[in-house]
Amino acid sequence: MLLSAFILGLLGSFHCIGMCGPIAFMLPVDRTNTYKKFSQITIYHLGRVMAYAVIGLLFGLLGKSLNFFGVQQQLSIVIGVFMILIVLVPSSITNKYSATKPLFKIITKIKSKLGKELKKKTPDTFITIGFLNGFLPCGLVYMAVLGAIAMGNSWMGSFYMILFGLGTIPLMTTAIYLGRFFNGKARQYIKKAIPLFVIFIGVLFIVRGLGLGIPYLSPKPIVDLVSSNIECHN
Repeated sequence: MLLSAFILGLLGSFHCIGMCGPIAFMLPVDRTNTYKKFSQITIYHLGRVMAYAVIGLLFGLLGKSLNFFGVQQQLSIVIGVFMILIVLVPSSITNKYSATKPLFKIITKIKSKLGKELKKKTPDTFITIGFLNGFLPCGLVYMAVLGAIAMGNSWMGSFYMILFGLGTIPLMTTAIYLGRFFNGKARQYIKKAIPLFVIFIGVLFIVRGLGLGIPYLSPKPIVDLVSSNIECHN
């Protein structure tokens, strides 16, 4: 399940370039010094991953809270179904219920702060830009957040989001250095693969929630295991 976070980030990098690419291209990096440029880009990515880690921690905590009600298996199934529906339901419908609308004022402030930071060249600028960038609305981040909730643990949720962030780094870094390096057809093929992979992840979460007794993939619920042990002793 954790590997799915990295792959989602890796495949979703093409979407990230479209959404966050302009910010990455506008980074006030030192283009005269290769080492300094690389370190500045690395710090920018560190800031993004830190933001994802915080998001994962918070939503992982939400998943942990739901576990107290004994709904971990059901939660995994619901999240899996929700992932699949988001892909299959037309965007014209899902856009009406955008999660960013209630947070519009906060997002506006983040964008305003980003604009100011992009004009600076101080050492802390790059980590601040990356951190703020991580909180901008993004459909793939929402998918990763659902995965973090399904982890049912704050630290695992954070780790899930960190892996997602790490997955976005290779392609984002290449884009910063080389600009547009893939032709239109290649991008279209990969963009078409992203929804299919999201559906695949959704199916994995559903299978995980069914508790089929498959090691690592779909372990039996803890309650069932305890009940079985009690029956054996009797």
